[in-house]
Amino acid sequence: MRIQLKGLHRNVRTLACGERVEYWYAWRGGPRLKGKPGTPDFVASYNAAIATRKAPLDGCLISVISVYRSSDEFRRLAPRTQTDYAKHLAAIETKWGDMPIAALSDSRARGIFKSWRDELATKSRRQADYAWTILARVLSVAMDRGIVPANPCARGGRIYKADRTEKVWADADEAAFLLAAPEHLHLAMTLALWTGQRQGDLLRLRWADYDGEVIRLKQGKTARRMTIPVGAPLKEALAATPRRTPFILTTKEGAPWTPDGFRVSWRKACAKAGISGLTFHDFRGSAVTRLALAGATEAEIASMTGHSLRDVSEILDAHYLSRDIKLAESAVRKLERGMEPVK
Repeated sequence: MRIQLKGLHRNVRTLACGERVEYWYAWRGGPRLKGKPGTPDFVASYNAAIATRKAPLDGCLISVISVYRSSDEFRRLAPRTQTDYAKHLAAIETKWGDMPIAALSDSRARGIFKSWRDELATKSRRQADYAWTILARVLSVAMDRGIVPANPCARGGRIYKADRTEKVWADADEAAFLLAAPEHLHLAMTLALWTGQRQGDLLRLRWADYDGEVIRLKQGKTARRMTIPVGAPLKEALAATPRRTPFILTTKEGAPWTPDGFRVSWRKACAKAGISGLTFHDFRGSAVTRLALAGATEAEIASMTGHSLRDVSEILDAHYLSRDIKLAESAVRKLERGMEPVK
């Protein structure tokens, strides 16, 4: 007789060695289960998890979190983001679930939450900021619905500040990667440099999204629809790529990439090429820089990469162009031409 366990969540991961394993959880964001499905250990750990799960309490923060989980704001998040949020929501629920909603309007609440964030920051500043942002969003959604009287986590600032000033793929980095990396990863780099798109969006890209002239895609993070003209180098690379699956980027065996599988392969290729301190995401900023050096305006850059005008301006102003000698040389040449005597 087979027992149906409700709410189970399955997560498949690719280990560094390339082995694929599956993990089971009592529910999305819930505790990980022991044993294999169908075994007594598995059923016992499931029952133990369900027994400890709290039912939403009216008048407490756990009921607010429950409302957020069922909200349109949460459902509209990308699947990967929902998974990340679920883990933090479960932790927030454990820590603050029995906190009375009325306590949110107490002037001390913000300081209490900040102390909690400081505690999380001792392990990871970035994750501490992420947890704070999620809680702030939960309370914001609840305020819009008149469920909570205040949001003490609004505009809390950040602890973690990533400095990517030097994190640009230079010509030498690209050459080293192309020389050492397996050929099936070359197209991924070319796509990133010539579109400025995120890794996840490029892994989902299908041949049907490319008509020979432009690539059309919907960004997973922003839901923004993009139409990207394809430059000659990228067009040549795409023409030389066999169409073995509906997806443009594939593994060596011709199978679609999993996000974890791609990250592992990319890290190995970078290590083999002697490249450290650079990530695939750094191609986003590199693409912005190259477009600006080629004379593209901020509006033109934003229309191609999907950045906001503000983000493009910040990237160019604070992170890249102030350190690029090519831009400075271009400025000097223009100044020299402007000072030439009129004949």
